[in-house]
Amino acid sequence: QASAGGGSTELSSAEIYMGGNGGTRVQQACGYDDSTENMKNFLMKAFEGYADEAKVDAYVNGSLDHFNWLVDKGVPFKDSELKERAIMALTDDCLLYTGNEKAWPYRNHAAPVPRGHNLYVEGDNGGPLLIKTLMENIKQRPIDIHYEARALSLIVDEHNAVVGVVIRENQTEKTVRAKRGVVLCAGGFVMNAEMLQKYAPQFAREGHMPIGNPGDTGSGIMMGQSVGAAAINMDQCFVSIPFYPPSSLTYGIFVNDKGQRFINEDCYHGRVGYHALQQPGERIYLILDTDTYGDYEKFNYLMAEVVGTGDTAEELEAEVGLPKGMLTNTLNLYNSNAANGEDPVFHKSAEWLKPLQPPFVALDCTINRGTFYPTFTLGGLDSLPTGEVVDNDRQPIAGLYAAGRTTAGIPRTAAGYGSGMSVGDATFFGRMAGKAAAARKA
Repeated sequence: QASAGGGSTELSSAEIYMGGNGGTRVQQACGYDDSTENMKNFLMKAFEGYADEAKVDAYVNGSLDHFNWLVDKGVPFKDSELKERAIMALTDDCLLYTGNEKAWPYRNHAAPVPRGHNLYVEGDNGGPLLIKTLMENIKQRPIDIHYEARALSLIVDEHNAVVGVVIRENQTEKTVRAKRGVVLCAGGFVMNAEMLQKYAPQFAREGHMPIGNPGDTGSGIMMGQSVGAAAINMDQCFVSIPFYPPSSLTYGIFVNDKGQRFINEDCYHGRVGYHALQQPGERIYLILDTDTYGDYEKFNYLMAEVVGTGDTAEELEAEVGLPKGMLTNTLNLYNSNAANGEDPVFHKSAEWLKPLQPPFVALDCTINRGTFYPTFTLGGLDSLPTGEVVDNDRQPIAGLYAAGRTTAGIPRTAAGYGSGMSVGDATFFGRMAGKAAAARKA
């Protein structure tokens, strides 16, 4: 139904998560040797309990080939690394740590290696450039593309094999024959309030900001379900507290409404958001001193308000309304350990440890109180690494394929998510689905 190609990928920064096989050209140029085993170990730990090992294997084993395929199609990557802690590269640099690779507990399971590949373009312009480049390749091939044609339903034969699709184009319903198969790649369902409330009610609450394109209504998922496809992982969504930049805020500590820490602050912002929502009380604060507060007012994505300041921890906890003595105890313990370069409670990396000194500042990171909580869905149709959609018995539905957020892909939970995993998943398994459909006998 869209008027152009791209979907949510075009709206994104289009970091692409790639590595393994000794490393991509960019990784090697930047001095990283990324083994396939190492990349798999990280992804399996990242989505522990949720991971689809067969998909992880396919993705990791094919990642270098995928990078080379993108380069062959004209997608540009600069052989350089952005060393600072950032959500995306606003420079034209390529390589960036975009997940929890350097944070505990993941660093204990896989050697930290950056795998986020940003396109060779300045600013948050990766998505438009990626889609423009890929669409130019499509235009050079004899492919019949129909925009502004809404897919309504799938057509099956007497054996429940998918043989076509019903569309509405120019206010007229038409049937389209699919000789080899139908590939559903229609995004997730974060823009469908009713569907979100049904499957992922925790993320339907007020304060979450759905991000994606208006077509993320779950239509592809529902079309698959209508012919018996299984939908899995539907209760899981990405959610984030994007508290960096500025990176100096990483020196601060997150506390709940009991004044207690709950996370190592050097981890990825999505992991922070995930654990913030698990806290027993609703209130979440980021405690800083004036040095770590730094350039927050000049540039940030967080949009959290200052709700308290204090020349002492006691003064700050009283102003914010935390239980007497709780924040004071938390700060005293944290500062004592940080002075020794240690964090035995949450294992924050030594590079982000330093005692917080008065005067103190508290940012209110509570959901629905102004802080930006971006959200999108991570559940969808169950599918094989080939892109074949399966039923509840994990048997393929003939002629039906899917990719992107219409499926439950590599990223399964915000706790282990890393930027670039969605675009990597969609582009890689989109190729696999296309290959499988093309190889199927008509």
